[in-house]
Amino acid sequence: MHHGSALLNVIDVEATCWDGQPPPGSVNEIIEIGLTVVDVSAGRRVSRHRVLVRPVRSTVSDFCTELTGLTQAEVERGVSFGEACRILVEEYEAGERPWASWGEYDRRQFARQSHADGVAYPFGYPTERTHTNAKAVFAAAYGLRKKPGMDRALQIAGLPLEGRHHRGEDDAWNIAALVLDLVGRGAWPVTATINGEADTAPVLRTSLGKQQLS
Repeated sequence: MHHGSALLNVIDVEATCWDGQPPPGSVNEIIEIGLTVVDVSAGRRVSRHRVLVRPVRSTVSDFCTELTGLTQAEVERGVSFGEACRILVEEYEAGERPWASWGEYDRRQFARQSHADGVAYPFGYPTERTHTNAKAVFAAAYGLRKKPGMDRALQIAGLPLEGRHHRGEDDAWNIAALVLDLVGRGAWPVTATINGEADTAPVLRTSLGKQQLS
């Protein structure tokens, strides 16, 4: 396993959304990227970050604001999607560093929007190359037949919900705590990049306690 890949990016995106079908001509677009850097070896969350993204083919609905707290005026001050992807690559090594999200939505949304906007997918190809679906790993580790939402998973793991649910920065922080819970259980698969290939190996069981999750 490649030992230079101890850092993991945990990402959660919020996108434009509606209560029902989108208005004609509108599509879901990322408006916030929440990112928490996790040091898997040390068993701790290193830092948290937030990138606001300016949508170009949709606007923030009242429903979206109620859900996420984000407003159209706020996201209009954000960067373009292309610039957001550049930030991920240049500042957070998105092209090489493994990353995780809660479910497959975030990965698929990045792939869809990258294609639509003509922007290079920031995490490299194939899109699954360095990505781990934390929801699926959690369900398997806890023997659950149904994959839980993030808030329910926190309850199952006995962890607090910190911040606001459906705020990307806060959700990424909470998902990172769940990742570290899985690391402590020896259930987290670390994806390391070796010569452009994905090599997956289980994390050795450690004595990490929940006191180390903060």
